[in-house]
Amino acid sequence: MSKEKNAAEQLKEELLIERKNGGFLLEDSEIAEADAFCEEYKRFLDAAKTEREAASYAIRLAEQNGFVPFERGKRYQAGDKVYYNNRGKAVILAVYGTEPLENGVMLAAAHIDSPRLDLKPRPLYEDNGLALFKTHYYGGIKKYQWTAIPLALHGVICKKDGEKVTVTIGEAEDDPVFCVNDLLPHLATDQMKRTLNEGIKGEELNILIGSRPFKQDEPSEAVKLNIMKLLHEKYGITEYDFLSAELEAVPAYHAKDLGFDRSMIGAYGHDDRVCAYPALMAAINCKTPKKTAVTILTDKEETGSDGNTGLNSSYLKYFIADMAEPFGVAGRTVLSHTKCLSADVNAAFDPTFPEVMERNNCAYLNYGVVITKYTGARGKSGTSDASAEFASEIRSLLDSKKVLWQHGELGKVDQGGGGTVAAYIANLNVDVIDLGVPVLSMHAPFEVVSKIDVYMAYRAFYEFFSA
Repeated sequence: MSKEKNAAEQLKEELLIERKNGGFLLEDSEIAEADAFCEEYKRFLDAAKTEREAASYAIRLAEQNGFVPFERGKRYQAGDKVYYNNRGKAVILAVYGTEPLENGVMLAAAHIDSPRLDLKPRPLYEDNGLALFKTHYYGGIKKYQWTAIPLALHGVICKKDGEKVTVTIGEAEDDPVFCVNDLLPHLATDQMKRTLNEGIKGEELNILIGSRPFKQDEPSEAVKLNIMKLLHEKYGITEYDFLSAELEAVPAYHAKDLGFDRSMIGAYGHDDRVCAYPALMAAINCKTPKKTAVTILTDKEETGSDGNTGLNSSYLKYFIADMAEPFGVAGRTVLSHTKCLSADVNAAFDPTFPEVMERNNCAYLNYGVVITKYTGARGKSGTSDASAEFASEIRSLLDSKKVLWQHGELGKVDQGGGGTVAAYIANLNVDVIDLGVPVLSMHAPFEVVSKIDVYMAYRAFYEFFSA
């Protein structure tokens, strides 16, 4: 028998924020939909551990669903689906809408690069009978987390004659893996006196790759020579070819369900592929929207979005201008009327480390997709800070479509902070707000997200495109 609410309870419901775990709010059928969606997401994570692989995956899926390469100068019709491939590392997908482009587009922007270990231009060396690779870490990492875990090698090698060789070692069941060694605790007395940040130094992130020598003639650096011989036999490369290679060391394990209840996913690369995949699927499933729907999967966010495949470059601006030109519309007109969801993650509250969070203004696992009005550091440095009007519009949309959402900041005010691509898009005179998935252990080799939150991100992007 239901209990009738008293006046205080009714007023509380009307006036105050009440947060609830999505497990209480969603029907079993909705949770089943979230679980099913995440099965495909896990496959994406395993197939797309680098920005190149993520871009290739997106293009392949797009082509299977009717997208064709964008042709500059062509006048497209409502419902047409196109994509633009920026150097194999970033992708833009567009579904043309029924409204004219001068009304702007609905834009979702996620990044597909993640923290990792890149090989140096001259990485291979031998020391006391062991062959190793020198690395240069990419993005913000806790360096000690990358020791004593299995690593795979992904990337491309471009030879002097222009031939491109694709490398993926460590993912198949019978592949070898690699690792960064650490000191045994018995001999780590001095190491453990270092600060946590210096526990493992950048120049100590050396990847162990071999130990058997080339036997003939007993040359110096015989182990290094043997490794180079094996690489030459398999890929036809010499040591010079490392100078024109992009090789990335990433965790070798696959995405897995986490918890007795299988409610979470543990994997490498949730930041930011956990937003990139839902945004990609929203674009794939978008039919004929009112305003043209554009999804951008970009590179280089973890290092500041610089470079010609990062959003601090002009390729998005140029693409919008090329879309508009056949209709006699200026690109700046389109951008000035564009609305954007910056699809990036936020930190989830961790009860083991509560001191870095302000509980009323942080995100929680299972509470839905996170709206982050501003990011930045301390005094909002490096943020775009969405307007009250646009924040109102987005929360109204999510509520009307029954998308589970929450609000969140990235930790306490003076604790640190971080940025997203929102600032670079806002600089184009676009209304933009961050919306993404809360993550535990962000930037670690094994991050954790909630399946409910992943699915709610997809629903948010889809409803945004359909608005």
